[in-house]
Amino acid sequence: MTAIRVLLVDDDPLVRAGLSLMMGGAGDIEIVGEGADGDEAEALVDRTRPDVVLMDIRMPSVDGLTATERLRARADAPQVVVLTTFHADEQVLHALRAGAAGFVLKDSPPAEIVDAVRRVAAGDPVLSPAVTRQLMRHAAGTRADTRQARARDRLAALNDRERAVAVAVGRGLANAEIATGLFMSVATVKTHVSRILAKLGLNNRVQIALLAYDAGLLDE
Repeated sequence: MTAIRVLLVDDDPLVRAGLSLMMGGAGDIEIVGEGADGDEAEALVDRTRPDVVLMDIRMPSVDGLTATERLRARADAPQVVVLTTFHADEQVLHALRAGAAGFVLKDSPPAEIVDAVRRVAAGDPVLSPAVTRQLMRHAAGTRADTRQARARDRLAALNDRERAVAVAVGRGLANAEIATGLFMSVATVKTHVSRILAKLGLNNRVQIALLAYDAGLLDE
């Protein structure tokens, strides 16, 4: 089995050492590089070709948000998981909009962080429904009418079934739950999700959820 290649980017050497030690105990994960600031991220990705980047959100020169935007704009973009000490933080929300596959708290149990890396490498964004709702509530006070209008314009590209799936994704439902609720197969749900991502130019389910929220569909 090919090991999951992981790059660590965090300005705290103790955090990097702890994560490296933690990941080293997992036989299917390989730490291929470390960086102390976001400005190193692209060069490190070129050199190490990671599958997943664990990215600190706050760094002194180039922060994790900017680094995530740069990485996710690449044709060969690795998955990015944001590392944070906050459950709900405006910068985390921005990182998710920029294409991060989710976030993990630095004080999470080691098994949860390792599981997050495995899930993201397999294409499954790491963001629980509870955390999704918390982040969305955090952003509610700053949501502008123009953002809602833009989100609704983008979602107009979807047909009725795709729109229903997008709303279900926004509510944090898993594929099996969506399939049951909308009377379709899990395979059909996956197909709809793939089409939504392609039509809207999104990276993952988290961005579908955020767009559905911005459009006000989760309140309907």
